[in-house]
Amino acid sequence: MGVSVELQNTGDPSIGPEVRAFVEHHLSDRPGDWRVSIVGSRENDSWEMQILGPNGFERSYTLVGSAGEHQPLVIGNLLLRLLPAKAPQG
Repeated sequence: MGVSVELQNTGDPSIGPEVRAFVEHHLSDRPGDWRVSIVGSRENDSWEMQILGPNGFERSYTLVGSAGEHQPLVIGNLLLRLLPAKAPQG
């Protein structure tokens, strides 16, 4: 089990550690291998986020800077909304 986070062309290297921390926190208790990549555009203020997980799980989302979606907390909350529901433990 593992979590891999990749950030490219985001323009602000200071947000990287905080984004990584949110992603790792939200995925650390989920089974399987997870990969999250966020790639910034050189054309506009959009970043493409892709989440890959076990059992063929795949989601993509465009993070729009002018909508405030480049903030680490917002990215963490969006990630939670895109993930599958956790299986009940018991």
